[in-house]
Amino acid sequence: MIRETWNEALHVIVSDASEARRWIAGLEERERARTALSSLRVRFNRVFGYGIEVSHAQSARVPEDYVRRQTLTGTERYVTPELKDYEAKVLGAEERRRRLEQELFEDVRGRVAAHSAALLATARALALLDVVAGLAEVAHVRGHVRPVVDSGDTLEIVEGRHPVLEARSGEPVTPNDVALDADARIVILTGPNMAGKSVYLRQTGHIVLLAQMGAWVPARSARIGVIDRVFTRVGAQDNLARGQSTFLVEMVEAASILNNVTPRSLVLLDEVGRGTSTFDGLAIAWAVVEDLHDRAVGAKVLFATHFHELTQLAARLPAVRNFHVAVREWNDEIVFLHKVRPGGTDRSYGIQVARLAGLPLPVIARAKALLARFEDQRQATAEAADAVQLGLFTAPAAPDPVVAELAALDPAHLTPIEALNLLVKWQQALKR
Repeated sequence: MIRETWNEALHVIVSDASEARRWIAGLEERERARTALSSLRVRFNRVFGYGIEVSHAQSARVPEDYVRRQTLTGTERYVTPELKDYEAKVLGAEERRRRLEQELFEDVRGRVAAHSAALLATARALALLDVVAGLAEVAHVRGHVRPVVDSGDTLEIVEGRHPVLEARSGEPVTPNDVALDADARIVILTGPNMAGKSVYLRQTGHIVLLAQMGAWVPARSARIGVIDRVFTRVGAQDNLARGQSTFLVEMVEAASILNNVTPRSLVLLDEVGRGTSTFDGLAIAWAVVEDLHDRAVGAKVLFATHFHELTQLAARLPAVRNFHVAVREWNDEIVFLHKVRPGGTDRSYGIQVARLAGLPLPVIARAKALLARFEDQRQATAEAADAVQLGLFTAPAAPDPVVAELAALDPAHLTPIEALNLLVKWQQALKR
């Protein structure tokens, strides 16, 4: 615990013990040479300590300075006055060292405590310097800018980037703008999976937090009114140990947000309502947006969703705006542009994303046929919800399913065996 050379008394204890061990280590060789006793051995016993053992046959020839300590089977054990002295140095050294080190440590501790105020102030200064230097280095290396943080109600980020993705991937992150103020403070964000809706929400939260703590931010410019809290409802998780399903956890988090949100809060909501039936989820999501608009006046909200019906709220609620994450279609495939643009969208491109994930092509073809049927039914029915619900349980007044599936098929992506399986399936369907 204490460097031995730091204290003279400690150094003496350690040195004496080391010297004694060396003396004892060489004792057997020296005594054999002195006594010419071939059976002589130096042994250590936890009860009796160090001793010189000699066989009974040679015990009559031991020197006069040997003092018999113990008789054993086949041997006699002896000690000498010199061996006892060195034994005491070795066996007592460890205890003396521990005791002295504890005394030295308590002395040092007391001397440090006497200067605790100055030491703690220095530690706080060094910690602050470490944080500030780290933020400065990140800002310099990553091209961050100094945000304007004021008491206004504007949240404006120009070409903001996700700081964590940018640092981890080593590749450029597509920049996007955020513009929220008193007149337009709720964004309904639509677009396909994997397009970047969650990234847009999270990067906004990151940038706001960085600005609030005094750091520079990954953007071309930023003006951020003081935010008192950042509320998030992102991701899907359960808490089965407490009997809470994924949807219940989602609702608990949503309830906490609605009960605690203030006009100075930033709210990031991702797919609220997805854990239950379509119409239940849509109704809950719709009501949540209305509540945030009408009761939590002033709160800034980014609401990512696949409920395209929510885009209708922009025409009903003055502070709501529609935005979408852009994609480009090419040969029945989609290219993610990761750009957030004004306006809503009425497509989620879920089937295309499912194909990217590797779902079998017959399943993709069947999904396309069913989607076409459901969309035809929606257009033909006045109430969209009733039409979709009805279409799941009644015979469709749509083209023959085989014809619809054939029309939606992509021959370029079919293997011969998949094509053969489809023909067999269609033939069996037509025979029924």
